[in-house]
Amino acid sequence: MKRIYIAGPYSADNVIDVLANMRRGMKLATKVFKGGFAPFCPHLDFHYSLMVEEGEDFTVDDYYQYSMAWLEASDAVLLLPNWQASTGAMAEVDRAYELGIPVFGHYEALVAWDKDPTSMADGKRP
Repeated sequence: MKRIYIAGPYSADNVIDVLANMRRGMKLATKVFKGGFAPFCPHLDFHYSLMVEEGEDFTVDDYYQYSMAWLEASDAVLLLPNWQASTGAMAEVDRAYELGIPVFGHYEALVAWDKDPTSMADGKRP
C-alpha cells in the first residue's frame, strides 16, 4: 500500500475557512484511502491539540516538523486545490522535489502513476 501525503491549505483568516480547508483535506484523504492507498492527512492533526493536558500545547513548528517527517516517508504527494496559497504546502512540495518524491495535482494522475509509474508527467510542478 503506497503512502500518500495530502498537502494543501489548512490555516486561514477565519474559523469558517479553516474548517472548510480541513474538510477538503479530510475528504481527499478519505478518497485516497478508499482508492487503496495509505494517506497521511495533516488536516486531522487538530486532534493532538484536543488531547494534551491542561497547560501543555504544541507549537506550529511542532506540527510542521511532525508533518515533514511523514512527508519524507511518503511514496507520493497529492495536492489539494489552491495549494499555492499555503506556505506550508509550498515548503512540502519543495521538499518532495528535493527528495524525488512524485507530486500530483489530481487524484486521477496519482491513480495512473500507481498503475504505471512510467506514466509520470514531464516533471513540471503541478
